[in-house]
Amino acid sequence: MSVLESPKYIELITSFPPRPIKSEADYDAVQNVIDDLLDNEQITPDIQDYLNILSLLIQEYEKQAVSIPNISGLELLKGLIEEWNLKQKDLVPIFKTESIVSDVLNEKRKFTVEHLEKLGEFFNISPAAFL
Repeated sequence: MSVLESPKYIELITSFPPRPIKSEADYDAVQNVIDDLLDNEQITPDIQDYLNILSLLIQEYEKQAVSIPNISGLELLKGLIEEWNLKQKDLVPIFKTESIVSDVLNEKRKFTVEHLEKLGEFFNISPAAFL
């Protein structure tokens, strides 16, 4: 039996037909279906195929709708510090001393290549984001 003939797959696409995401509400609805399936179902091949389709719809929407603001590396760092509830001392492993952290945050010093690499590792993002 092919996937297209599978009763579970048919049930999934009937209960929530995959359609292009055109709004934040659509996005949230698709994300909720994905979350529910991941939380409450054993992932069978049919469910995995359906999740793959929904994931493609999410990716396509994010590619078109989600814009990354154009901010400086310093603004990004300050935002991450706030989001992660960090203190300057938490960044000492990256910058070596709290005074260097302070100088960077107060625009008295620039990032070094080593800082960029360590920031990327610490926050698990591309070091280029801080350029």
